[in-house]
Amino acid sequence: MVGQIPFEFTPENMKKAQEIIARYPPQYKKAAIIPLLDLGQRQNKGWTSISVMNYVANLVEVPSMRVYEVATFYTMFNREPIGDNFLQVCTTTPCALRGGYDILKACEDHLKIKSGQSTKDGKFTLLEVECLGACSSAPMFQMNDDFYEDLTPETTRKVLDAFARGEKPKAGPQAGRHTIENSAGLTNLTSPPYGPGQHCVPEFQ
Repeated sequence: MVGQIPFEFTPENMKKAQEIIARYPPQYKKAAIIPLLDLGQRQNKGWTSISVMNYVANLVEVPSMRVYEVATFYTMFNREPIGDNFLQVCTTTPCALRGGYDILKACEDHLKIKSGQSTKDGKFTLLEVECLGACSSAPMFQMNDDFYEDLTPETTRKVLDAFARGEKPKAGPQAGRHTIENSAGLTNLTSPPYGPGQHCVPEFQ
């Protein structure tokens, strides 16, 4: 049974866990549940098993149910094993309007899986998700901890192929622009500001 598989932090992660717990007053150890679950999930190959939850509950001295409540509420905690690369494709309104469903289809066709499934080689798990907060550079997806933005089906396939080869392509916009700067170039703030405060502070001159 999954719940009977033992789990405990490595010495390195136990040191991190103690540092996390020390941020909070002793009577409020439970405030550390979320960062401890995240630490446990990262050690446990990307998913939060019952064993991880029970271990965290014991660490912060609360009933296991308190940790179960947190782990089942937040979607950042994966309740089932995932692949080496966890791919989350946004299809909320801004991404949908900019081709988010085309990106999802490109991922499904290229990886030959559907949302909620993993590839047979265990390299990828694909999931359709709600807004990831990169609306200004839609469409986008999150691969593990990184955002890949301004995607097209072609650039999507290139990113997936790179991960399949064990590489990590540069995160961020894939259309050539820097962060979320205007792709058409500067369209405002093109002249010095006006008003009496322009040269009041020397370092702003």
